[in-house]
Amino acid sequence: MMSFSHNRRIIFCNRYFYPDHSATSQMLSDLAFALADGKLDVHVVTSRQRYDDPSAELLAREKVAGVEVHRVPTTRFGRGRLVGRAVDYFSFYGAAIFALWRLLRPGDVLVAKTDPPLISVPAAWVAKWRGGHLVNWLQDLFPEVAIALGVRGFHGVLGRGLVRVRNGSLRQAAANVAIGERMREKLQGLGVPGEDIQVIHNWADGERIRPVAPDRNPLRAEWGLQDRFIVGYSGNLGRAHEFETLLEAARRLNGREDIVFLFIGDGPRRTEVEAAVQAQGLANVQFRPYQPREWLAESLSLPDLHLISLRPELEGFIVPSKFYGVAAAGRPTLFVGDTEGEIAQLLEEGDCGYAIPTGDGAGLASHIEALAADRKRCDEMGVNSRRFFEQRFDHPIAMRQWCEILGVAQGIEAEESGEEVASSSPSR
Repeated sequence: MMSFSHNRRIIFCNRYFYPDHSATSQMLSDLAFALADGKLDVHVVTSRQRYDDPSAELLAREKVAGVEVHRVPTTRFGRGRLVGRAVDYFSFYGAAIFALWRLLRPGDVLVAKTDPPLISVPAAWVAKWRGGHLVNWLQDLFPEVAIALGVRGFHGVLGRGLVRVRNGSLRQAAANVAIGERMREKLQGLGVPGEDIQVIHNWADGERIRPVAPDRNPLRAEWGLQDRFIVGYSGNLGRAHEFETLLEAARRLNGREDIVFLFIGDGPRRTEVEAAVQAQGLANVQFRPYQPREWLAESLSLPDLHLISLRPELEGFIVPSKFYGVAAAGRPTLFVGDTEGEIAQLLEEGDCGYAIPTGDGAGLASHIEALAADRKRCDEMGVNSRRFFEQRFDHPIAMRQWCEILGVAQGIEAEESGEEVASSSPSR
């Protein structure tokens, strides 16, 4: 635990912050607002953009729910092309380093997230030279993710060099916060001392996301899904996720009019998945866009059963944050990926779902059919899911864990002053 006095500041660095709705932004917004409500001096260095709108021009400086927000100028090529994204990253590195150098004072705590990748490296330099304490909040491990996804240029000498530089910033930190036990194991394997690693899972807000019974959920009637067993996928359809197994299960169940697969969200692979559904003539698959924040409880409660997937080679580098919102909504999960991975272990521990290995579309379809036939068991796992969430992953629990790591006063309540502006709906 770090030693911290109230005349020092906590400074966060991440490319996105409120009012942006991306997963990393929402996690950061929750924590920053909670700490500011605890009367701490909290600052955020971020960009002027939004994740889904690079042309957005947010205010360069403002105070939101007690948090001083410093938005730095960057290029605006967006996420469409790899080169443009890299230029955006480097422009943020330069502007953020300058802002942090001006802000950070001896004894301040600098919390660096992982957007853009490797921000911990310049953050470590600034913390060292300005006498601050660095805490790395690791939402993923880069460049390992890029290497696993086969991104050109990251294999060989470049990848090894980036890992070496990144590891130096992890070893320099006063603490490294991993979002899962498998990630902790990866960090220890990289030589980061175990005493410098703390695990704090991502979370959801159990007050905002509560189970909504099917007969009280207006989306069922609005979308014509009454009397259907809904198998849902909610959130980002990203490169880290595997969909072939899900589509194979849908193909095997295409003749079942009582079972529907519902994708709610967007992402770089949505067009590809939609094209596959059309090509295979899958009449049992529907797509809907992201729903407004105020409808999050209804949206996550709509499926009787949720699907989550992660490519096995990314296990320990990423933890799908979808799980926490699904658990808050009191719904069971079928996880497609490494059956010994993070989410698989949580499902077994909480008795709130099953893990199916990647590629086993027949096994996934069999589990779906079994739960559609045994609604009592499905509902039981949903109750278990909510109970497990309240014990381990609710918003106040994570806030207390962060207070302990930062060495600040305990007792931050769930009803912080930022409640009206912060949203906990991770969709990674």
